[in-house]
Amino acid sequence: MPRNFRQRPVATIDTVFAFLLALVVAASAASHLVPGLSPTAAAAGPPGPVLGPRASDQTVPPDLPDRPAPVASASAVATAALPVSPAPSVAVAPVGPAMTGGAPLPAVATTAPAGPAVPAVGPPVSAVLNLPAGSGPVTAPSAPAAVLAPQPVAAKWLPSGKGMWIYEPAKTEGGNAAAIVARAKATGLTHLWVRMGSAWDGFNAAAFLDRLLPAAHAAGIKVIGWDFPKLDPVETDIQRATAMIRYRTPTGDRVDAFSPDIESPAEGTHLTPDAARRYGTALRDVAGADYPLIVTVPRPAKERPTYPYADIVAGYDAIAPMVYWLDRQPDTDVIGALATLSQFHKPLYPVGQAYDGSPEGGRKGVPPPEELFRFMRAAESHGAAGVSFWSWQAANQPAWNAIHDAVEFRLPVPTTVAAGAFPAAGVLADLPSRDPAFSP
Repeated sequence: MPRNFRQRPVATIDTVFAFLLALVVAASAASHLVPGLSPTAAAAGPPGPVLGPRASDQTVPPDLPDRPAPVASASAVATAALPVSPAPSVAVAPVGPAMTGGAPLPAVATTAPAGPAVPAVGPPVSAVLNLPAGSGPVTAPSAPAAVLAPQPVAAKWLPSGKGMWIYEPAKTEGGNAAAIVARAKATGLTHLWVRMGSAWDGFNAAAFLDRLLPAAHAAGIKVIGWDFPKLDPVETDIQRATAMIRYRTPTGDRVDAFSPDIESPAEGTHLTPDAARRYGTALRDVAGADYPLIVTVPRPAKERPTYPYADIVAGYDAIAPMVYWLDRQPDTDVIGALATLSQFHKPLYPVGQAYDGSPEGGRKGVPPPEELFRFMRAAESHGAAGVSFWSWQAANQPAWNAIHDAVEFRLPVPTTVAAGAFPAAGVLADLPSRDPAFSP
């Protein structure tokens, strides 16, 4: 019900009697008590009781506390009943002698009748509400001076640009962290995928990470740690992944994201939909909601009709399909993988082939630059969020050149790296070929 139509308390019989008596007294004294009242108006008598503004004329703030108005006293009713002449302020007869026939007193101008004060709601404003007699001044609430805008939420980091996978540190620039970072910067890489261990050999990359992470982060290169779980038992894989995610170097650095490589049973994984779900759920629990998790999976293919993609990818922030085209074509393979995996509505980061696939039935040798260009071109045009290549130690110089030269997924060149500068494969001229602190 609208606030203006809420019921008021019913006056008692004594109050009604006092009200009638006040009308009689007011009618005889009105012309003498109210300045500006003409004799004609006095002879005509009072126009009727004026108890205050009508309910429809009142403006009540929408958030004024619900409370009944106090019952007016006889003197207050008499005061409110006096007719007044138009004036900027309301003129009322004083309470006291005027009601008992004593000497008339000057009229008093007021902006609010006397009575118990009603607590103000909100900050004061200039407007005063016209409330019935017995109420104190009530101020309408004003709007807040300013509304705070919601604070932006920091976006979770995910890769962009080009990356490279590191398998064996000893075969990656001799384990020299400075050489790895220098070549990555010169090639235009933005991130590295570093093997941290597996279900077969445990977490064994701490010493390498102690050197690589500070150097990579100082150069603005992100590091994604990856692991090869067996999913049997899942609990053991989770314990190892927890240690990897939470590991910090002496300098306080940690891997920027984590990626389990969920292989098919042909590679020794005890893969079932239930095991995949349990592993993914437990991994998210230990990593936390804000930590980036990217799942690495085989390319969707007819050779893997029962691979449980839906059970595996749930709970991860992104998917990295391994697209090794072997004896097929790079563009058709990556387009098919992106089309199939797009149903999960997650960023996709295809991993390209930069190694000799002939032992697996592919064409002999590392794919030529033309195939790498086609892979990157098709990946970018079909919505991939970034690309990477397997692997650092297997790529030859033409493959490195192609990754550097491709305009796809190219980010702005840092000012500290001269355009076109590109070190040769293997040992850099100004860096030692082997990190003395590294022991394979």
